[in-house]
Amino acid sequence: MTAITERPGLSDLVTGIGRITARGLLLRGTAHEVAALLRAGLPGPDILTPEERAGVPGGYVSHVLHAQQDFSITAVVWQPDAETVVHDHVSWCAFGVISGIEHETLYRDMGDHLVEIGRADNLPGDASGFAPPGDIHRVRNTSGEVGVSLHVYGADIGKLGSSIRRTYDLPIR
Repeated sequence: MTAITERPGLSDLVTGIGRITARGLLLRGTAHEVAALLRAGLPGPDILTPEERAGVPGGYVSHVLHAQQDFSITAVVWQPDAETVVHDHVSWCAFGVISGIEHETLYRDMGDHLVEIGRADNLPGDASGFAPPGDIHRVRNTSGEVGVSLHVYGADIGKLGSSIRRTYDLPIR
């Protein structure tokens, strides 16, 4: 992991998120406040090295930029059409799109199947936040370019290894 001072914008982001998490808000409130912070001052693509921005052929890769007990910051690099499995998270999450288009499909778990409950195209500069329960989704880069987004999780991803709580392979109706 590159030092905070070597990643333009990361130090300010860590400080700002730390101030928000110290307020002890409810999970959804924390996610929304962190999303507002991202919206107001999303770092540029130079938060990653050129090698990191290249991504991995045909898929996506997450780079942990900062991890501590109460939050982590990752940068996700998406090739065109790369997508996640349907999943939810261990904690609140906020994200901001630096490049590409993150198409998000939201689902509700009905026990034996999933139901689609919404879709959003998140463009560069867009930011949003959410918290469990009700955070089941799939994300795909629908642009023709490599996408980069920042994701902030209310957990120590360095320790947990992933922000994903559960993946879903239920039928979608």
